[in-house]
Amino acid sequence: MNNWILVIDDDIMNLKTASRILSDEKMRVSCLKSGEEAIEFLRSNRPDLILLDVHMPGINGFETMKSIRKNEMTADIPVIFLTADDDSNTEKKGLEVGAMDFIRKPFVPEILLLRVRHTLDLVRLQKELSNEVEKKSQEVRMQSKKLEKMAMQIVKALSGAIDAKDTYTNGHSTRVADYSKEIAQRAGFSPKRQDDIYMMGLLHDVGKIGVPDTIINKTAKLTDEEYAVIKKHPLLGVEILKNTTEFPELIIGARWHHERYDGKGYPDGISGEDIPVEARIIAIADAYDAMTSRRSYRCSLSQARVRSEIEKGKGTQFDPLYANIMLTMIDEDTNYEMREK
Repeated sequence: MNNWILVIDDDIMNLKTASRILSDEKMRVSCLKSGEEAIEFLRSNRPDLILLDVHMPGINGFETMKSIRKNEMTADIPVIFLTADDDSNTEKKGLEVGAMDFIRKPFVPEILLLRVRHTLDLVRLQKELSNEVEKKSQEVRMQSKKLEKMAMQIVKALSGAIDAKDTYTNGHSTRVADYSKEIAQRAGFSPKRQDDIYMMGLLHDVGKIGVPDTIINKTAKLTDEEYAVIKKHPLLGVEILKNTTEFPELIIGARWHHERYDGKGYPDGISGEDIPVEARIIAIADAYDAMTSRRSYRCSLSQARVRSEIEKGKGTQFDPLYANIMLTMIDEDTNYEMREK
């Protein structure tokens, strides 16, 4: 397809000369005599390149250029200024408003053609590069989505392996992740942070991989020594997850989901706002699921009992803000469906 060039100049001889030179090279040429005509013309036409005279009666070249750049339909059309001026201020001002080049008048045919072709080639290469970058970016985004999906599948498989160690807690990690994400959503967290908390919830108990099955599945009361082993699982989780450099925050749920708001939790005994907010959310979700699921030593608790325990733990075991959100979720769950199936 032939390139379409719009020439804007109040001098008829300049228009004829430019038109002849460009037409001889099989380019399509449109000629206009003023900035006002050009602005109107560009409302419904889109040439490949504009040659624009600087000094014209009415709207001069600079003002015409500003109008072209303000219109999103024409803003990216390349413009070369035509000028008989021989001073740097004109060039400086032209470049400032977005001109790509200058052509001196009177025209030297070879120079006119070279600059027009150079600008058209440059714009074409820029578009090709932009298209190639977008194509590669799309490929990267698609690959990234595949990797994210694969990572999530691996994490879910790992969380399933964790839960499988305990005969009585099948699906625990997934439910904690679901409850945590719902609390985060209701608390106004961004979608990205909600997803991060979900991932942390899935792996909050990863350290239990290092706890003997005989202790996890023991039906009788644990001895002090056995309970001490159980309490090591947060730090074991840190050891397992510490090399996840792409998501270092993943250890937050694993390490601190057993901390208490009053500082009486473990492994670090931190309290209040010193406990990362994600861990405070996972703590309430974890406790809720523990109470609403069957355990080796008891059946699941009634919804009224669970609600009472969470209410009682506000400000001591749990962050009051997220405890209140969980209480709202409980009150909305009129059929007591939010529990282990």
